[in-house]
Amino acid sequence: MHLYACPVCNSRLFFENDHCMACGAETVFDLARNRMLPRRAPPPSGGPSDRSCANREGAGCNWSATPGQRYCPSCATTRTIPDLTLAQNRSYWRAAEAAKRWVLWGLMRLGWFGPGDAGPLPVFDMVAEETSGGPVSVVMGHASGVITLNVSEADPARLALRRTELGEPYRTVMGHVRHELAHYLHWRLVEEDARFAQAFRALFGDERADYAEALRRHYTAPGAAGDAHISSYATAHPHEDWAETTAHVLHLLDIADSFGATGFRTEVQDRWSGDAYRSAAPEAVIDRAAEIGLGMNHVNRAMGLSDLYPFVIAGGVRSKLEFALHALRR
Repeated sequence: MHLYACPVCNSRLFFENDHCMACGAETVFDLARNRMLPRRAPPPSGGPSDRSCANREGAGCNWSATPGQRYCPSCATTRTIPDLTLAQNRSYWRAAEAAKRWVLWGLMRLGWFGPGDAGPLPVFDMVAEETSGGPVSVVMGHASGVITLNVSEADPARLALRRTELGEPYRTVMGHVRHELAHYLHWRLVEEDARFAQAFRALFGDERADYAEALRRHYTAPGAAGDAHISSYATAHPHEDWAETTAHVLHLLDIADSFGATGFRTEVQDRWSGDAYRSAAPEAVIDRAAEIGLGMNHVNRAMGLSDLYPFVIAGGVRSKLEFALHALRR
């Protein structure tokens, strides 16, 4: 993720900032110009001066609204929000929306959801396990462009429990957003290009195989990742192999991009310093991110923290990562 500058005093701002810590100026992120702008524009004749998305206060959105609309492009994709009569659900919703904005902006940089993308946008149902009528069961997933997210996993205690129960130590809200959006992207790619489906099946397997039965087998006896899968869950079914692989493509792109934005250098970066989202050589992006990951694993251990990126990119996994990266470029 890029670093930004305050439009008033030029101090450093991060992607999530809605105001400058140095001068106090309120800011909004402008997608069209990829920069931070003052929240209030010079008063136009007959128009509003506040550039903010209507979810700025409720969901903590720091994006500017789409011209002529109340919401920004990210908030406009949310169809359902959790029961906000329960105070904790608002904080969970804010965290989930922040993760969604981060992931959507990365995909926009790859050419999705902008003026050149005529396909349907994803629709998000943001739901929580707690409601005023009592607890409910929430199943996260994707179906024909609609993504259901359990925002309750923004609760650190609940997330820690799920990590232990499911054996997924690197489970995060942002990871969920990337994984479920990967399912949506596969749906779009298959609908748009029969050649993609053929190439996909040659590498990942036939996704038309019985999904429910595949998941039943996986949860009965989970398979080892091995050299051909990025995770154990990826072994369950070609759909999950794609979703896990594509989520890792987005992880790796963002690791390389965010590291480069800081001005830090690595040996691989010295040999290649292009835009991670626009590189014509996916193997270079993967090499760069993998080297950064190894270094940051070592730094994290100095603080007694878990590894940043503890995954092995074997030959079979690399082929799938490169395939997914090429497929994601619009």
